[in-house]
Amino acid sequence: MKIALIGYGKMGHEIERIALDRNHEIALIIDQNNQSDLTVENLKGIDVVIEFTNPDSAYNNYMICFEAGVPVVSGTTGWLDQIEDIKSRCDGGKSFFYASNFSLGVNLFFELNKKLAQLMTGFDQYDVDMEEIHHIHKLDSPSGTALTLAEGVFENNPVKDSWIEGLSTKDSEMSIVARRHGAVPGTHSITWHSEVDEIQIQHKAYSRKGFAFGAVLAAEFMPGKTGFFGMKDLLKL
Repeated sequence: MKIALIGYGKMGHEIERIALDRNHEIALIIDQNNQSDLTVENLKGIDVVIEFTNPDSAYNNYMICFEAGVPVVSGTTGWLDQIEDIKSRCDGGKSFFYASNFSLGVNLFFELNKKLAQLMTGFDQYDVDMEEIHHIHKLDSPSGTALTLAEGVFENNPVKDSWIEGLSTKDSEMSIVARRHGAVPGTHSITWHSEVDEIQIQHKAYSRKGFAFGAVLAAEFMPGKTGFFGMKDLLKL
């Protein structure tokens, strides 16, 4: 399979290593130094694009890939105000795979979070909040993974219906404390707490390898498909 990488930072390098190990070809690499090379012409013959960039450039990258008719796998976060537009284009025959986190463990954690939120329904003595920790170079805050976890709580427990970064002053608001330091790949903790005890679930990533592996699996999933997909489709959750 011929893969184009848009974004060639630490994540892009890890994706490249795994893709090559799985006998794929990296046929095009786009980084901040050669953004003008992302053209419809240069995407000819590409089977799938894997895109990990930043919120400011992501949407434009998707449009060029769509014009070229190439499936996109994106792990860029912070652009979700435009996601309905992307979904509508997929209804029109485009191909897009999005995940706020490609780690297989994190996606199982998403399901665990939803199940725990369901179980806590009716136990009004418990409040819930979240903490996420990432490396200092992460651009968005809270993380896309944290927002996905928050939505999992909202959809499965009526105690909260919105989130705020920092400490909440409203009962219906979920507090998300976002910390940035060091080279932490990503830690997310959900805590349900009362006056007498607390229940906490946590996912801690040790390296980017798990994220990169999931992104390559998503790329392998995409050829021949049209529509909007996510990790639930890949993992059949």
